[in-house]
Amino acid sequence: MRLFDAHTHLNDEDYTREAREEAAQRIAASDVAYIMDPGSDLATSRQALADAHAYSWCYAAVGYHPHEADHLTEEILAQIREMTKDPKVKAVGEIGLDFHYDLSDRENQRYWFRRQIRMANELHMPIMIHTRDADQETMDILKEEGAFSPERKSWFPKRPGPEGTETEDARVLLHCYSGSAEMAEQYVKLGATISICGPVTFKNNRKTREVVRRIPEQYLTVETDAPYMTPEPYRGRPNLAPYVEFTCRKVAELRGISYEEMAEITCRNAMRFYDIR
Repeated sequence: MRLFDAHTHLNDEDYTREAREEAAQRIAASDVAYIMDPGSDLATSRQALADAHAYSWCYAAVGYHPHEADHLTEEILAQIREMTKDPKVKAVGEIGLDFHYDLSDRENQRYWFRRQIRMANELHMPIMIHTRDADQETMDILKEEGAFSPERKSWFPKRPGPEGTETEDARVLLHCYSGSAEMAEQYVKLGATISICGPVTFKNNRKTREVVRRIPEQYLTVETDAPYMTPEPYRGRPNLAPYVEFTCRKVAELRGISYEEMAEITCRNAMRFYDIR
């Protein structure tokens, strides 16, 4: 059995070197076979790439989080672009909009979100999305910038479904999805992937549980967003990549299949999304 933590911050800037090494040792000793380590600015993108070279089971995404949009420049974006040439960099991310905290000017967030989508399109790379309190505008910008265009979908193999069926795949992942089931269904029709995080284990989170029930399994991945978004039974403590097990167990329960089967499905889906063989 294998687990894939589709979004976890081994590169977290608050980790000391010793804490990062300890987290890596816990991952290596667990059932987690792979992790995706996403950047949020230049320093964390560089750390993600360093992590990916340090550990065979670690892969990197590089990009600028909307919180950091006020600090992004064309010169920095050129450095991010250069990192994508490394074979262990598998996506542009995490990028998007965050109107909850508004840590960067909204117009800057919009501008650099669009620029990074365009860069991902130019590079034919998967895109990892962060969105908070900006669900509809995030979708609108993705559409406007061609993230779901027929041309983009033509760059990637079709997504296998049940009984030999296939659907087009835009290679756009909605990380830590917190939107409605109706919007998730719209994203699926557009060819996106929905990544489920620890809050699905919270008793009062009916919205995300409904997403899990309604979205076909081939469109789902699981993640921790560690050290944040800790699932039950460890809620209130720092999150760790091996805790993706508890999210996967809840997703399996909601879908009425075994944990082992769900672990294999979500691992396979993430490997395919990030083109890891």
